[in-house]
Amino acid sequence: MATHLCKCRTWSRVQRFGIAAYRKYSSGGGYPNISLSAPLPGIPKPVFASVDGHEKYETKITTLENGLKVASQNKFGQFCTVGILVNSGSRHEAKYPSGIAHFLEKLAFSSTAQYGSKDEILLTLEKHGGICDCQTSRDTTMYAVSAEVKGLDTVVSLLSDAVLQPRLLDEEIEMTKMAIRFELEDLNMRPDPEPLLTEMIHAAAYRGNTVGLPRFCPVDNVEKIDKKVLHGYLRNYYCPERMVLAGVGIEHEQLVECARKYLLNVKPVWETPAVTNVDLSVAQYTGGIVRMEKDMSDVSLGPTPIPELTHIMIGLESCSFLEEDFIPFAVLNMMMGGGGSFSAGGPGKGMFTRLYLNVLNRHHWMYNATSYHHSYEDSGLLCIHASADPRQVREMVEIITREFIQMAGNTGEMELERAKTQLKSMLMMNLESRPVIFEDVGRQVLSTGKRKLPHELCDLISKVTASDIKRVTAKMLRSKPAVAALGDLTELPSYEHIQAALSSKDGRLPRMYRLFR
Repeated sequence: MATHLCKCRTWSRVQRFGIAAYRKYSSGGGYPNISLSAPLPGIPKPVFASVDGHEKYETKITTLENGLKVASQNKFGQFCTVGILVNSGSRHEAKYPSGIAHFLEKLAFSSTAQYGSKDEILLTLEKHGGICDCQTSRDTTMYAVSAEVKGLDTVVSLLSDAVLQPRLLDEEIEMTKMAIRFELEDLNMRPDPEPLLTEMIHAAAYRGNTVGLPRFCPVDNVEKIDKKVLHGYLRNYYCPERMVLAGVGIEHEQLVECARKYLLNVKPVWETPAVTNVDLSVAQYTGGIVRMEKDMSDVSLGPTPIPELTHIMIGLESCSFLEEDFIPFAVLNMMMGGGGSFSAGGPGKGMFTRLYLNVLNRHHWMYNATSYHHSYEDSGLLCIHASADPRQVREMVEIITREFIQMAGNTGEMELERAKTQLKSMLMMNLESRPVIFEDVGRQVLSTGKRKLPHELCDLISKVTASDIKRVTAKMLRSKPAVAALGDLTELPSYEHIQAALSSKDGRLPRMYRLFR
């Protein structure tokens, strides 16, 4: 064993210094005093990877003759992420039964003109080490594939087929109905109420219009949606000028060539002569309240059950992501931060944000306090989600309204710098991931026709000042509140009282005097 180790060490020396150099110094003479910055004797000169100018990694955009945009971002590696983003989502369903986008998400990558079943699609992708996924939001539908770069031609062909040539067979639609019913049941039973609260706060903030329309298919609409309804919707919204083919990790010229081959002169299965019925409604912020009385005492049973909680979300109108105030609002959201009462970790986990320092650290009975910022092309919503024991709902609501009012106060220099640094850090860390870069490229090009690069966004974040935070908060506090309430709502203050608290100087609820409790 000792001999083997000795041989290993000897060979490592030969590798380091070269045979000639090793012979010179292995006879007992001292090793040379070589600087670490100087090349070692007998070792070939290293070749380092380098970036040939910034232009190699900038987003390139080409618009085809039919209006389809092709956007790409090169990135080192043998895998790529390619997908089609469509300007279509639940906000466009005003003239249709709500839930079409939810159906299309579940039906994605099923049988097409070229592929007989979902299994065939998955087997084809498997040959290139690929996976596929479809996600819908309130304003965008995204079909994406990650696979080896060598399979780009197959991937774009498959994407074209999945988006423009779906068969939408009766048995596939029936299976989708079953999946949606199960998902709706699960949504009402899961311990984490955030998806349901997000749905409720949008319904309260934009009552009956655009982003306030339900993202999940309502139970009553499951049986109303069939192939005819889906084709009617697709005919109006799945057209080239409302689409972007985005790719990360591939050469732009290759992607454009594939787009011309598979997406330029393709007739969709619904054979559209012309777009006739596109909803161009602008989001109308209304404010209001959506209440859902629900027994939350048994949502998570077991050895360590979650206690019965009442969940409240209060929001105010912010701004569109196309406006200059979007960046100050993003910094404000990061400054508020928050999380659960059992979060652990240091500054990187947000323990120095306002909702931790002012709320969770001072009020031990608060189970959660988190800030969220939802932004769309024509409006936005900044909200705080809080949860506590049903008996302390009134006190919890007052704590949140006071935090909203205090946003308009003075912002400390260190607090602001920490929030800006944390936002930049989060942005850059997220953009290390290829699928995240893909989504960022696709969404920006779909909404603005161009892409702001990360260093440009970091520059904008750096320029945010305390006066910007004060200005956007003052603007936000002029809007009517949107309130979502879930659980035991016996102690919930009236909407008028919440509105009065957000219009006051200190954020306190009007006092109530009761003879009997």
